[in-house]
Amino acid sequence: MEFIDLKTQYRMLKPAVDKRIATVLDHGRFILGPEILELEEELAAYVSVDHCISVASGTEALLIALMALGIGPGDEVITTPFTFAATAEVIALVGATPVFVDINLTDCNIDAALIEAAISSATKAIMPVSLYGQCADMDAINAIAERRGVTVIEDAAQSFGALYKGRRSCGVSTIGCTSFFPSKPLGCYGDGGAIFTSDAGLAQAMREIRIHGQSKRYQHDRVGVGGRLDTIQAAILLAKLGNFGEEVAARIRIGNRYCELLENIPGVRLIQVPADRTSVWGQFTILVDNRDEMIDALNAAAVPTAVHYPIPLHRQPAYADRSRVVGSLELSEIAARQVISLPMHPFLDTAVQDHIVEAIAKNARN
Repeated sequence: MEFIDLKTQYRMLKPAVDKRIATVLDHGRFILGPEILELEEELAAYVSVDHCISVASGTEALLIALMALGIGPGDEVITTPFTFAATAEVIALVGATPVFVDINLTDCNIDAALIEAAISSATKAIMPVSLYGQCADMDAINAIAERRGVTVIEDAAQSFGALYKGRRSCGVSTIGCTSFFPSKPLGCYGDGGAIFTSDAGLAQAMREIRIHGQSKRYQHDRVGVGGRLDTIQAAILLAKLGNFGEEVAARIRIGNRYCELLENIPGVRLIQVPADRTSVWGQFTILVDNRDEMIDALNAAAVPTAVHYPIPLHRQPAYADRSRVVGSLELSEIAARQVISLPMHPFLDTAVQDHIVEAIAKNARN
């Protein structure tokens, strides 16, 4: 059983992927080749924003966004501690301070109601994470940001393709950043990412930052990074885009079926998806009290699992002394003790899904 089945996807898309890669090998423009602009135009249209800037990874996307905003030492960025380390990592890398506020347990996203109390005179941005495949309460977050004069950067590494009130993730704030890591809803065959905005000035700054701050060759107007997406990875993403809508629909269908099968099992709590948004289930995650026991039982039934994430960031040594904590973060700690991610991909068939749910039901503890 595959946790994420990239092999089946490749077999289905092999002619298109191979043709796209062969084209790059033939023209030899491996850095900023024509596929880069083609991909950026298609992605910007898909998200319904004016600008897409492809970059080397989801982490680079967040870092470049912070750099374009001029965020640095003495500044603060509000975010969630219940996320992958990259979210806080980039804040620390520019010299700013991550400010952690708690999540809610309905969707494990940042609790928008707690954000305003965490804003200080040093706050320059809010970075909500669209965890497990759905956006946080972006309208509420954007309203707070507008009222307090700060910028919202959506960390949409797990949610590309999801909808929030009819708008696509990455297009619901001033800046949206996503990852094309192979296991993501839209993934390449290495590292990759993209930044989305309709702010022309920010877009130009981010394009320059990704190529060492160059406004033209050997003219360095900004401090930048080597953050370009490889042309071959852009070609792979272009080959995958043709099927992406079908894969998103399959993810939603499979996620809904998981929810229907699991909702009445005692001791299993589900991530809730409000009616005004969709989830692309970058991870299909449940919460249980007996996690270690459940993982052992699932492994014995040949069901692979993962934990996203076992230690919240305010408990990580790298961030314990360089962050500011607002409130108890109790719910983040509960989630970190209880979450289990199950196999999730567009090719998960019903028999396999039934087997997974039966193994959970057999070992659930009320």
